Amino acid sequence: MRAAWCPAWGPPEVVTVEERPSPELGPGQVRVAVAAAAVNFPDVLLVAGEYQVKVPPPFVPGSEFAGTVTEAAADVDAPAVGDRVFGTGLVGAFAEEVVVGATAVTPIPDGVAEADAAAFGVAHRTAWHTLRSVAEAREGDEVIVLGAGGGVGLATVQLAVHLGATVTAVASSPDKLAAAEAEGATRLIDHKAGDLRQALREALPDGADVVVDPVGGDLAEPALRSLHYGGRFVIVGFASGTIPRVPLNLVLLKGSQIRAFEFLSFLVNQPDAAARNEAELLDLLASGRARPHIGARFPLDRAADALALVGGGGAVGKVVVDVARPSS
Repeated sequence: MRAAWCPAWGPPEVVTVEERPSPELGPGQVRVAVAAAAVNFPDVLLVAGEYQVKVPPPFVPGSEFAGTVTEAAADVDAPAVGDRVFGTGLVGAFAEEVVVGATAVTPIPDGVAEADAAAFGVAHRTAWHTLRSVAEAREGDEVIVLGAGGGVGLATVQLAVHLGATVTAVASSPDKLAAAEAEGATRLIDHKAGDLRQALREALPDGADVVVDPVGGDLAEPALRSLHYGGRFVIVGFASGTIPRVPLNLVLLKGSQIRAFEFLSFLVNQPDAAARNEAELLDLLASGRARPHIGARFPLDRAADALALVGGGGAVGKVVVDVARPSS
């Protein structure tokens, strides 16, 4: 099979595409012919050897995929051969075939393209769990989304609007803000165009109910200051590469609530909420009320370019690797 290959930790350019043996199928697993895969920021960190979990090279990068089941182990009842599925794993998605546990994949609803399914799971699940169960966002809330032009950010904008919130999108370029506006954001702030603290004060003189922060870095403190008394600040990640140092007196004076979403911990500690959220989210996908914004697509031969775009912060929405598409 053809696969992206990370021979050693380093920048995205270390990734090449070559012929590799197909992965072996074990008990409880299925083999999926990958049609499309999506790039996430942790994929870049895994290639660099800088993620919180280390994968010793060499390995096939890629954590999010969609395609068709071509083989199932004898002990697997579902999914069946021929079923369209999407799923996630730590690595292995940037290849013509991936082998994963049968419970790690979800049927693709009828009418949903493989590229949309591949780009949906990580970002939209993160956004929905964050909004529904951590931020407890509700109709009428004022929600600030940092990094609103990225995959998680745009999904958060889209789903917050679905919940009836009014969204202030904070992003780093006009293109990203235009994408956020298309998803329903009503206030748009380019944090590179001026002082973010002042811009948020002018946009939200009465303060915000919720901040969703997948970025960290220098954006966190001015966003925290923009909350009204008792507002909720939700940490999702640190795409900026910098963990912020926030003066805790701000939390004291504002009565702020600092909360956090981390995928595995949430699934383990709140299984009932996770199951409810998953059912709701799949219904939104099947009905067309939630769809990922795919800002760029690359053939498998250009997997390194796809990783570089995400790692450099230039992606708008999700970046997809069309594994089944011939290189042009």
